[in-house]
Amino acid sequence: MSTAVEDVVALLEYAATRLQDRMVGLTDDEWSWRPVDGDDRVTIRWRLDHLAETLDEPRNREWFGADPDPAAGPAPAVSADEAVRAVGAAAARFAALARGLGADAADPLGSVAGPYAADSRLSLVLHVVDELVHHAAEAALLRDLWAARS
Repeated sequence: MSTAVEDVVALLEYAATRLQDRMVGLTDDEWSWRPVDGDDRVTIRWRLDHLAETLDEPRNREWFGADPDPAAGPAPAVSADEAVRAVGAAAARFAALARGLGADAADPLGSVAGPYAADSRLSLVLHVVDELVHHAAEAALLRDLWAARS
């Protein structure tokens, strides 16, 4: 029988793999394409950078009471391939961190989390999974729009 943490981590890994599969063949032009003028946040590039950052934020380790990870916190990617790899690596690190919570997943984040102090550690994992799922869906939609442009 699996635990809630194992189930949520399995969902995170599934969503990360689905995103990786969906981004196969992503070109640099497609990665940086803006369907609307002037807003860099409406790009696959922004979404992948945001996901890598969210998955690798130092606060994740801090709020879970883990030691800092020198491999975490990637700089914004300079190519589509690098961005896709960065999200994959960040997702793997976050999954390992979350899986390591075990029975501590129900513990509150504590004062280090400010206004979220009373929230459980699992609630942060769920928040990160939500970020991954919805931004991955947006990236997939942008790929569809890129393919359908006239």
